Amino acid sequence: MVDGSWTGNKVTDSKTIEYIEKALGPDSYTKEGLTTWPGKRVGVHSTGDHTVIELIGRDRPGLLSEISAVLSNLNFNVVAAEMWTHNRRIACIVYVNDCATCHAVDVAARLSTMEGQLKNILSGCDEGERVARTNFSVGLTHMDRRLHQMMFDDMDYDYDHENSTGISEIDSCPLFKPKITIDHWADKGYSVVGIRCKDRSKLLFDIVCTLTHMQYAVFHANISSDGPYAVQEYYIRRMDGCVLNNEAEKRRVIKCLEAAIRRRVSDGLSLELCAKDRVGLLSQVTRILRENGLSVTRADVTTVGEKAISVFYVRDASGNPVDMKIIEMLRKEIGQTMMLNVKKNVPQIAKAPEACGGWAKTSFFFGSLLGKFLP
Repeated sequence: MVDGSWTGNKVTDSKTIEYIEKALGPDSYTKEGLTTWPGKRVGVHSTGDHTVIELIGRDRPGLLSEISAVLSNLNFNVVAAEMWTHNRRIACIVYVNDCATCHAVDVAARLSTMEGQLKNILSGCDEGERVARTNFSVGLTHMDRRLHQMMFDDMDYDYDHENSTGISEIDSCPLFKPKITIDHWADKGYSVVGIRCKDRSKLLFDIVCTLTHMQYAVFHANISSDGPYAVQEYYIRRMDGCVLNNEAEKRRVIKCLEAAIRRRVSDGLSLELCAKDRVGLLSQVTRILRENGLSVTRADVTTVGEKAISVFYVRDASGNPVDMKIIEMLRKEIGQTMMLNVKKNVPQIAKAPEACGGWAKTSFFFGSLLGKFLP
C-alpha cells in the first residue's frame, strides 16, 4: 500500500494505518470512528457544531467570491468548504457556524435570508431546464462522495464538451482522455468495465463511488498501473443481478465514469495558502483572486486548530494561461499575513501504454485467474 502522492511512497505513518484499520473494521460506521481522524471529515477541528450548505448551479467567474461574501456579511464563519466545477457546472459544500457562538445556526429566519441571497447568486445565469439549488443540513457527511452525488444528480455528464469552457486543454487532449470499455463475460455473468487513464490520487474512490451511486455492485476488481497511467477493471452487475444488456446503458455508464474521472482534474495553477483563521478570511482571499482576473476551478478549505489551510486551483478568467506577473501582484496584495505556495498543475507528457499489448495482457491474466476460482 502506498500513499496518494505522485512519489508513491509506502505508507508507514502509524496513525494513517490505524485509521484505515478502524475504517474497515466493525466499528467503521460509529460516530466515534468518524470523528477521531483529523482529516477530510469536516467538523473535527471546529469549535462547535456546524451547519452544512450544499450549492449546485451554473459556474461563472467570481462565483465563489460572491458566495463567501454573502456568508461573511451574514456573520457566518466558514469552518471548511470544498468546491468542484465540471462542464460549466459548480457543486459546493460549505460548513459554517455562527461567528459569535461557534455553534450550528438553527434560526429559521437567518437560514431563510441566507438561502434567498445564495439562490439569487446562483440564479444569475440562464439555467434553461436546470435549476440552481441550496440545501441545509446539520451533521457529518463525506464531502467527496456527496460532491460526486450532487454533480451526478445534476447530470453534469450530459453536456456538449466542445462548447464547454469547463474542460481544460490538457483534459480534452486525446492522450489524457479516459479510455473506457464495457464487455460482457457470458460464462460468469459479469459486465467487465475496463478503464485506462492518467493515474492520480483518489481515482479508485471516484470510480467506485460513481458505480455505487448508479446502483451497480462491484464483485471483483483488478487495479494496476503502467508508468503514469492507471489500468483498472471492474466486474459488475446491476443490483438486481443483471448485466448491462443494451448499448444505451453502456454509453451512459461510460459518460458517467468519464465525468467522475474529470471532475478532480485541474490544470493551470494551484495556490496553497496558510493563515491564522478569522471570520471573513475566505471572502477576502476569493475577492483578491477575482479582482486579479483569476477564476477558481476547484477549492479545498479546511481549518486545523487556529490555522486556515486552503488550496485554490485557478486559471485566467479569459481562458489564457495565468500570467506570473499576476501571481507576484497577488503575493504583494496578500502581504505577510498569509503563506502562499504556487504550483503548476500541468502533467508531464508521457508515452501512453500500448493500446493492445498492455491492456490485453492485464485483462487476459485476471480474467483467466477469475475463471478458475469463480462460480
